[in-house]
Parts: sequence; C-alpha cells; structure tokens
Amino acid sequence: MNHNKISQRKIINDPVYGFITVPGDLLFEILEHPYFQRMRRIKQLGLTHYVYPSALHTRFQHALGCMHLMSQTIEVLQSKSHWITEEEQEGLLIAILLHDIGHGPYSHTLEQSIVKGFTHENLSLMFMDALNNHFQNRLAIANSIFRDDYPKKFLHQLVSSQLDMDRLDYLTRDSFFTGVSEGIINTDRIIKMLNVANDELVVDVKGIYSIEKFIISRRLMYWQVYFHKTVMAAEYMLINILKRAKYLAENGVKLFATPALEIFLANSPSSVDFQKDKSWLINFSLLDDYDIFASIKVWMDHEDRILSILCKNLVNRHLYKIEIQNEPFSPSYSDTIRTETSKALHLSNEETGYFVIEDNVANNAYNPNNDKIKLLYKDNHLKDVSEASDQLNISVLSTTVRKYLLGYPKNINIS
Repeated sequence: MNHNKISQRKIINDPVYGFITVPGDLLFEILEHPYFQRMRRIKQLGLTHYVYPSALHTRFQHALGCMHLMSQTIEVLQSKSHWITEEEQEGLLIAILLHDIGHGPYSHTLEQSIVKGFTHENLSLMFMDALNNHFQNRLAIANSIFRDDYPKKFLHQLVSSQLDMDRLDYLTRDSFFTGVSEGIINTDRIIKMLNVANDELVVDVKGIYSIEKFIISRRLMYWQVYFHKTVMAAEYMLINILKRAKYLAENGVKLFATPALEIFLANSPSSVDFQKDKSWLINFSLLDDYDIFASIKVWMDHEDRILSILCKNLVNRHLYKIEIQNEPFSPSYSDTIRTETSKALHLSNEETGYFVIEDNVANNAYNPNNDKIKLLYKDNHLKDVSEASDQLNISVLSTTVRKYLLGYPKNINIS
C-alpha cells in the first residue's frame, strides 16, 4: 500500500468562507511543504494588532482563502464557456496559493532594514522555482501563469491585477479580523460577474455597483487599517530596531539573535547571492515572526541604549507620536522636533534619526493607467469602470492621495 498517495480531497474550516476544499494531491503536498507551512508563522498584517487586537490572522489563512476564491472563479468562467483545461486550473490554484510565499516576517519592514535590494515578489519567484524542482516540474504551468508568460493572458490577471483573488480575499479577510466593516465587499457577487473578452478579465456591466463598492472599500481600508497612523508608528519603530541591530552587528557588537535572524544580521545577501547559492533561500525560509520578536524581547536589556529604548518601547507599545498632514512639514518645524528630541534623550544627530521619522505615503484605490477594470456590455463593447460609473466619480478615487507624516517620542512637547 502506497502511503504517499493522499488521493482524497481535504477540507479546512475557514471562519470567513466556511469549508475550503484543497482539490487534489499536488496542492495538498505543496501545502504540507515546510516552505508553505512557514506562512502559518507570519501574520498577514504585521503589527496591525497594536491597533486592532484581533488582526492576528496569518498569510497561511490568506493564501487558502485566495485558493478558495480562485476555485469559485474557475467554475464561473467555465459556466460562461471560457474553457480552462484541468492543467490550467491546477496551475491557477497553485499560482494563487503561492503568490505571497516570498513574504518575510513583517514583510515591508524587513525589506527596508534586513533583506534589502529585492522584494517579496522576487523571493516568491525563487520559492516557486525551488518547489517546481522539488515536485519534478509539476509547477511549470503555475510558474508560467505567475510570471505572465503563459499564452492565455487572463489567467495571470486572476492572480495579479486590480481585480485579482489576492485583493478580493485580503479586503474580506482583513475587514473580518480587524472588525472594520467599511472593507466588507461582496466577493460572491463580484466573482459571479467576472467574464473574459479578448483574452482579458472583464466584469459584466450589471456588476458595476459591486465594483464601485470594491474600489471604495479598498480606499477606506488603506487609510483606516493599512496606513493607520498608529500602525505606521509601530512599523517605523520596528524598522529602526532592525536597522540599529544590523548596524551593531556589522560593527562587531555582540547581539543575541535566533540562528535564522543572526545570519541576516551578519550578512547582506543580494538577489544574485540568493540565485547562486540555494542555502540563502533555505535560511530565509526559517525566518518568521517568532525570530524577530524573541530577539527584540532580549534586546530590551542590551547595553546599547538606542536599541534598548526602542525595543522596550515597541514591546510595551510606547510608540511614536505621529502627525499627518496633506502638505510636507516645514523644514523649520522638523528641525525643531529633531533638536528637542536630541536634547531630551541626549542623542547625537545620527542617533536622533532612530527617534524622529519623516516620510510620506501614497494611495490610489484604482489606477486607470495600470491594467484597467473593464466592463463588458450586452453588445460586447468594453468600457473602463472609471468612465462608466454613474453613481460615483471613480476618476476621483483614481487620483493618488499623498499624506506626509512626522513621528517623534510622545514626551517631546513643542510649544
């Protein structure tokens, strides 16, 4: 009897969608692989639970949700006579299951401090290539769809576009776990309205209101959750902790770190190093949220004053005070903040940079210059959603909104 064969459908209970089916042995084997299991140990929203305490869901849950929505979408498109072969169906499900596999712990934070010079998208491709080798080239179609070099172009749009399964799941899941009801979208309705025209993913015109709601929900979730000023305060503090730890490690200061983190504090591998030496990807696959936070807890008592203060502040949620406005802060105001912070904490100019942050964030809920969301009319003509909308001016939502932020210790008083 061959115990390696699973040959049965696995079901997983998900609080958002109910039962999710893992359709087929290969998908289940990928799910069971250590590279994918690592995603159980990486929170989807990083430090957002500092503001929304229930936002503790993981990238593992998100990936499963995306796969579930992709299964539903395949059924809808097949019912509208758009033939997707069994191999393509499996490829789509694998591609969406693995679309975020390159994320590290506190991903965007890590990309600015520890693993620089390449993104989680680059790493996702490396992981997918490694898994393709492990599974004897059975991920070839999935990888081709993911890279957008598969002949049927609409398949890639299901994985990565302005109306992909990733966005549909993360808006639904993140609003569920944060409790921010403004992000709730009708995924069932949107999926039922999906169609294909000229090898492009489009939406039947009667789905226009669901798409409008989707675009507005995305905009609200960005300002209310992803770019919430307290969430950003926590993330910048983490970036500065990791920058300081990296600086100390590079200058020969002894620093506790879990083995998985230590190797990235001591080295700065490039994407070329990752491609040349497979051990870098294996090392990265061992890094998760626990490595980062276990090390930070120990660093609270480190003899380096900067590192110690930052770590105590993050662990105990004493975050930066953040000011946000629509225009850049005046240089004189920023300089005053720096001077006062430097005096209050007895810091050099360079050290003050760990306690005063100045940055800007930009968001446009819909980008018509990117791959557009097109509506399909009964006479088969197509129109961009920003031109077709009669309820709301989506062109307003497609303008980039930029906000400027200045962060500094809460005990600094500027009269």
